[in-house]
Amino acid sequence: MAKAKDTSQYDASKIKILGGIEAVRKRPAMYIGSTSKAGLHHLIYEVVDNSVDEALAGYCDTVGVTIHKDNSVSVEDNGRGIPIDMHKEAKKPAAEVVLTTLHAGGKFGGGAYKVSGGLHGVGVSVVNALSEWMEVEIKQNGKVYKQRFERGKAETPEIKLFKGEETGTTVTFLADPEIFTEKVYDYDTVKHRLQELAFLNKGLKIVMIDEREKEKKAETFEYEGGVGEFIQQLNHGKETLYKPPAVFSAEKEDVFVEVGVQHCNDYYDENIFSYVNCIRTKEGGTHLVGFKSALTRVVNNYGHKNGILKENENLQGEDVREGLTAVINTRVPDPQFEGQTKTKLGNSEVKGIVDSIVVDGLSNYLDKNPAAGRAMIEKSILAFRVRAAARKAQELERKKSALDTAMLPGKLADCSETNAAKCELFIVEGDSAGGSAKQGRDRKFQAILPLRGKILNVEKARLDKILTNNEIRTMITAIGPGVVTGLKGDGNGQDREGEISTEQILKELRYHKVILMTDADVDGSHIRTLLLTFFFRYAREIIENGNVYIAQPPLYLLHKGKAQRYAYSDAEMEKAMKEMGREGVTIQRYKGLGEMNPEQLWDTTMNPETRTMLQVTLDDAEVADDIFKVLMGTEVEPRREFIEKHAQDVKRLDV
Repeated sequence: MAKAKDTSQYDASKIKILGGIEAVRKRPAMYIGSTSKAGLHHLIYEVVDNSVDEALAGYCDTVGVTIHKDNSVSVEDNGRGIPIDMHKEAKKPAAEVVLTTLHAGGKFGGGAYKVSGGLHGVGVSVVNALSEWMEVEIKQNGKVYKQRFERGKAETPEIKLFKGEETGTTVTFLADPEIFTEKVYDYDTVKHRLQELAFLNKGLKIVMIDEREKEKKAETFEYEGGVGEFIQQLNHGKETLYKPPAVFSAEKEDVFVEVGVQHCNDYYDENIFSYVNCIRTKEGGTHLVGFKSALTRVVNNYGHKNGILKENENLQGEDVREGLTAVINTRVPDPQFEGQTKTKLGNSEVKGIVDSIVVDGLSNYLDKNPAAGRAMIEKSILAFRVRAAARKAQELERKKSALDTAMLPGKLADCSETNAAKCELFIVEGDSAGGSAKQGRDRKFQAILPLRGKILNVEKARLDKILTNNEIRTMITAIGPGVVTGLKGDGNGQDREGEISTEQILKELRYHKVILMTDADVDGSHIRTLLLTFFFRYAREIIENGNVYIAQPPLYLLHKGKAQRYAYSDAEMEKAMKEMGREGVTIQRYKGLGEMNPEQLWDTTMNPETRTMLQVTLDDAEVADDIFKVLMGTEVEPRREFIEKHAQDVKRLDV
């Protein structure tokens, strides 16, 4: 049916011109990614990045970050201080210009910074725009400059003289509750980023203070070992092939490159963390491509030169990177990032520079450490042979699925819709829950796949064993064989870096919503964790693309006479009890999905109009990797420490 036309006049009066601060407040996600937890923490990182830029320039060696009781944050450094003299064009103090004007700063070729993470010059001004208030104090040339801002609007600055030679900048701000849905900073999230910055900048001291608890927390991060210490922390609790990590660095054409690599024996995933001017490039870029191609070439050359590899035998990049932990720390004078969030480097010249430095550095390391070289080659050969066998099995499975839809698992109750973008797959625990879900679903767009028991813990298994596990094979076949990302390459020792895109993976995804629906008890939580471990390790792209969800079935059903209420948490149950008058209210605690009849399951958990689901996101791959390693890995001690640390936080282990 044709929509009715909007009869309002479209003329010049409808064209709105938003100023810099107003534009940021109108569309904050364009500048900081989101207004949820990630965006809130991004405010701190933008201010801290400016202080780190001073350290990169050689003018700052200490940065302090304090989270105050009211959840405001102070970032202090002993750098040169933002200039406070009058800006000729703006006819305002330079500090006010920097704090209130987008694309204003000392990072645009003026000579103030050789390298910088804050390339676009919108960082601190965006933080100002999205803060309820901000205060800045700058010490410079015997003067103290103080200025306050209210939602980006500047008050008259105050300048006083002081005795002393200290210099530096302190920025204090309170995130605006009108903008952010999440208003409380997570200590561990902030700590992780500050510790990361300390690893990437040898000699830089970063002090973190949290004043919100009764007992103030304070930690200091300072690492003379730099990337080498970073690798050691990342591999804590793992059995490494060689010690210490291989670390090398060089500078070419004003591009500084520092690389650390170390392989683990009992670990099959690869973890590569790339940085440009201390900014994490989650989507990689030219520096990562240069590193990967050089690593594969060096290992193959070393294997052939020392007779470990046959003449016609070439390892693929994914085989060389199995169990690898690597950090690529680059400093680029004029980085070209793709997008304001700076997640991917685009400078074409950096690829060749990183490639050259890695070839020289890693070749020298292997020549001097033959035991490490042989261990690296032998692990890669084993990975190559296992992956080749697994690839053949998966290709056969993919061809069968493409030729005959009858090859779909017999236990799968598929939907009739053929447009994957409209389809949902519920992965449920057991036949009982599967039966209720199959009866309660909308058959047009909802498919049900019941799993029998707990799937294999992929954190402790190689790819060949994973792909022979019946439950995992069933799940892969149902979702789409192409979602498994452990089998890239052409089988002839050649990488296909950059060719396997999320779009291509989604073409083989049969359902664009994959929903984990497990019981609300300990076993259900364990099964959900096993499933998430599989997706994180072997189908991470569909997590990053937002295709994985967790169903939220109710925990309680409250009855009073003919009235009934569902409650999804203890707090909701208490509220419902109070509203229903407590007396005469009966409570049913759902331990399993099978306890609900099909109509109840549809109304509470499966109906798109009434259900609540959690979308699985990946804010920080390094933190997620560590959690999966601790909870699901082979080492018992880190898991014991985790349980002891968080034992007091458990409110209901099982009912």
